[in-house]
Amino acid sequence: MIKKTLYFGNPAYLSMANKQLIIKLPEVENADIPDSLKQQSKKTVPIEDIGVVILDNKRITITHGLIEELLENNVALVTCDSTRMPVGLMLPLCGHSTQTEHFREQIEVTQPLKKQLWQQTVKAKIKNQAILLESTRNIDSIPLFKWAEDVKSGDPDNYEAQAAAYFWMNILPDIPDFRRHREGIPPNNLLNYGYAILRTVMARAIVSSGMLPSLGIFHRNKYNAYCLADDAMEPYRPVVDKVVIDIVASGIDISELNTELKQKLLSIPAQDVMMNGKRRPLSVAASQTTASLYKCFSGEFRKIVYPDIII
Repeated sequence: MIKKTLYFGNPAYLSMANKQLIIKLPEVENADIPDSLKQQSKKTVPIEDIGVVILDNKRITITHGLIEELLENNVALVTCDSTRMPVGLMLPLCGHSTQTEHFREQIEVTQPLKKQLWQQTVKAKIKNQAILLESTRNIDSIPLFKWAEDVKSGDPDNYEAQAAAYFWMNILPDIPDFRRHREGIPPNNLLNYGYAILRTVMARAIVSSGMLPSLGIFHRNKYNAYCLADDAMEPYRPVVDKVVIDIVASGIDISELNTELKQKLLSIPAQDVMMNGKRRPLSVAASQTTASLYKCFSGEFRKIVYPDIII
């Protein structure tokens, strides 16, 4: 089942009753109108159907009871800052029945295994970049495919960076001198937001699989609480890139990250990918990836299950 991503960009009262998220509008609740009309304006969503909730307005009120119920159902709760970009992520502390055992196996994983898993991750990412570049820009992707094949354990030759430079040099030819940089020109704003959504989906899947999102296999910045999410999401980044490329190609104004653009980017968890020869929504595929990653930590598997991008 595909979990819903709920985005709240306007003032709202959010509460919980009978396992339902209750949405009320302040302008209606405070208006001098009959209670029957107020009741009609109220919206409800089953909490069991929700995967991600994004709060993007300073005048949103949310009850503690709702927060508790969301976390008990493994919902990722995202808050945004004054620039309307995701700034905080709340996840449940206990996401799996045998979490302590999972933590121990994750902590005790050997460095050689981490390097092998990072090799698999980089290979999968470069391969998806190559497919996207070749299919959307009709540009020679042979260097990317070759680098993907040549990646060694731990990626000591840093083919990931070489592939990224080649990919970004060619993927947006209509934007002169485009460089992928967090503070760069549009569509960097769209990419930042899309990657934040992807990171949320992956962090949620990691917690569901009983692992610590802060202990990565490659990323290890001491200030980063989601190193493992940043690792596991790498092969999924081209899915975000494709969504952004399609937005740019549509001719819509991308200078400001408005509600219309966010709505398009919020489709990322529902984007289809190929996983083991079958189409899967990205959010479902992410759970399969993290489940396989844990089995690598526990010694059951030797390979992470990553998706192929669908063009």
